[in-house]
Amino acid sequence: MNSDTIQETESLQRICAPLLAWYESDCRELEWRRNPLPYYVWISEIMLQQTRVEAVKPYFARFVQELPDVHALAKCDDDRLMKLWEGLGYYSRARNLKKAAQLIRKEHGGKLPADAGALKKLPGIGSYTAGAIASIAFGLPESAVDGNVLRVISRICASKACIDDPKVKAALEDGIRGFLRRETDTVPPGKFNQALMELGALVCLPNGAPACGKCPVRDLCEARKENLTGVIPVRRRKKERRVEHRTVLVIHDSSRLLIRRRPRKGLLAGLWELPNYDGILSQSEALREAEALGVSPLRIRPLPDAKHIFTHVEWEMTGYLILAEEMDGAECPAVETSRIEAEYSIPGAFSGYAAYKNTF
Repeated sequence: MNSDTIQETESLQRICAPLLAWYESDCRELEWRRNPLPYYVWISEIMLQQTRVEAVKPYFARFVQELPDVHALAKCDDDRLMKLWEGLGYYSRARNLKKAAQLIRKEHGGKLPADAGALKKLPGIGSYTAGAIASIAFGLPESAVDGNVLRVISRICASKACIDDPKVKAALEDGIRGFLRRETDTVPPGKFNQALMELGALVCLPNGAPACGKCPVRDLCEARKENLTGVIPVRRRKKERRVEHRTVLVIHDSSRLLIRRRPRKGLLAGLWELPNYDGILSQSEALREAEALGVSPLRIRPLPDAKHIFTHVEWEMTGYLILAEEMDGAECPAVETSRIEAEYSIPGAFSGYAAYKNTF
């Protein structure tokens, strides 16, 4: 982390005992921790990317109940997989899970490999996830460095290095890996990695507001001593999101809703969506688009504007509710509204508008 790696190594040694003691007594009780099967650790780590723990818990329970192992995941129907993932966002994560499961069946006999290098070769698994699975599920001395860990160690060392720099992350990964290999007889890698992550998630919080009074290593934290927790970690300024205006049509005939499949590549690839168009359409333009889809509109009314934020783009949406007289000749599927919630995965970007599927 610091240009002087000796400081980093010494910091890891100093914080180890109080950190592990705190983790043993204060860590959250989670199913994938109680039962750290490699499959459970993998699924939970992928779900936890960009998602809070509390939000993940019900999704994890439902997912592993229906798809309890690699074989079930590898054979899962794509639409059903998307439905199980619905609401978690970043749907490419789910697609990569299935691709990886198929490779694990083909190349590893249906079991995740107990090797960080082999894990990183699987779709959707990078250095952090590989290290987390290897250390937590298999007890291997591998590092698992996420944003929480970068923030914690930055503050402990009072490092001014930018944590968005890949070289900084790589140096910390090497430092923790080396520490765990040297201390392999006394420091459990999985618990140590999880303790660092847990400290960042619960105590050493981002945005300059750490709960230092609750921190088990506060007396060892250089940033706290120097009153630098508000400026460390150092990050690059984020690029502003691109704003796109779209018009969404909620077209139904009181019992069926018109939906369509998104392209197989790009944003929300391959998912079901409500018909939507670039720009802000007038009512007459929206009616013409509905007719072009092969429906016979009876009435139209505007819906409240909505917004959805993706990582790099923001949708500002105009909506119209269209009651159709005839949809049997439509070029898109007209699906019974009672089946939508059970069988079709419609991304959260459209959820506010999809709620109007039985109204007018």
